[in-house]
Amino acid sequence: MSYCNYCANLPSDNVHRVYHDTAYGFPIEDDFELFGRLILEINQAGLSWDTILKKQITFREAYDGFDYYKIANYEHRKIDELLNNSGIIRNRLKVNAAIHNAQKIIELNQEFGSFKNWIECQNAKNLEDWVKIFKKNFKFVGKEIVNEFLMSISVVEGAHESSCEIHHQIIKLKL
Repeated sequence: MSYCNYCANLPSDNVHRVYHDTAYGFPIEDDFELFGRLILEINQAGLSWDTILKKQITFREAYDGFDYYKIANYEHRKIDELLNNSGIIRNRLKVNAAIHNAQKIIELNQEFGSFKNWIECQNAKNLEDWVKIFKKNFKFVGKEIVNEFLMSISVVEGAHESSCEIHHQIIKLKL
């Protein structure tokens, strides 16, 4: 069953239905939101998306609104705080990846002006190209994480079935 079909049968206040109808596959303009989506996708690795969706508010709070300038400067005390926060995924590799990736985005911003611009300037022709680009720059990114991240922000197709009403809304937004 596709995600679109799965969500269509859920109550309107279900976390999956809300995500499907308001966030998944929609373009994101704000760099902090883009980075936040990357953090969520990285933290989903090995876990269910349901777990991440239920913790997304706590992630936002724990990671300072996904402000990568703040995250890039996290020190031991903040890392310990994150590793003791039951409202997020307490995995040292994922926390360290968020810090490293925040630092990398700041570097990329110096050349491209923004994380969004960096993404748009890539000349990736397929998923394998995207994975190479992301692995060259970021930590804890593999094929599935990169694919889901890019689909979730409307860079690559596949977030919604062509018959899904949300798919049609997204197309209208891009025009």
